[in-house]
Amino acid sequence: MSSQAQFWNRIARKYAQDPIADQPGYEATLERVRGLLQPEHTVLEVGCGTGSTALWLAPRVHSYLATDLSREMVAIARERLALQPTPGLHFRVADAVAATAQALKPAPGQADAGPSFDRVLAFNLLHLLPDLDDSLARLLQALKPGGLFISKTACVGEMNPLIPRLAIPLARLLGKAPPVQVFKAPTLLAALERQNLRIEAVERHGTKGKDIRVFVLARKP
Repeated sequence: MSSQAQFWNRIARKYAQDPIADQPGYEATLERVRGLLQPEHTVLEVGCGTGSTALWLAPRVHSYLATDLSREMVAIARERLALQPTPGLHFRVADAVAATAQALKPAPGQADAGPSFDRVLAFNLLHLLPDLDDSLARLLQALKPGGLFISKTACVGEMNPLIPRLAIPLARLLGKAPPVQVFKAPTLLAALERQNLRIEAVERHGTKGKDIRVFVLARKP
C-alpha cells in the first residue's frame, strides 16, 4: 500500500467529520460544475474522498464513477450513498492511474473500450500526484474528444514560503500531512497545455482571504 493511501486511510474518519473550510467557495464550485453537466453525460471523478461532491453532482448525469485510492474514504462514501441512494453513482477504490486503466478496460468480447467519459473531474488532487505530467497523460486517456477536464487544485507555491519550506515538511515528519508538489498556477496550466488541452477558464472561487485553489476548465481536442 502506498504511503499516500496509508495516510488517507488513517485520517479518513476525522476528515469526514471536519467542516469545510470555505463552504460558500465549495458551493460556488459545485454550482459551476453542475452547469457544465448534462443528463446524458458520463463522469469520472478521481480523488473523490468521502463522496460529498459525487453525491451532489451525480443526480445531474447518466452515470458517475467516483474513485479514490483510500479504501477508508471509499467506505465512508459508500455509507453516505446507502443513506442517499443515487442511481448511476458508483464508488471504487483506485488511484488516478488505475481508475483510468479500469475505465478503459474492454468489456468481454470488445476489442477496445476507448475513451468513455464526457467529463473527468479532479478536485484537490493534482498537487498530490507524484508525477503530474505522467498522471495527467494517463488520466486523460479516459476523456472523450471534446470532453472537459475539470479541476480545482491547491497551488502550494502561492502560499507564504515558510509553509512549503518549513511547515509542510514538519507536518509530514509528524505524520500530519501527505507528500505534496509545490507549484503555482502557471506551472499547472503549462502541464495541462502539454497534454494538448485547451484552457477555457481559470477561476478562483474562494471567499475567505487569498485563494490558492485554482479552478480550471480544459477541453480535449
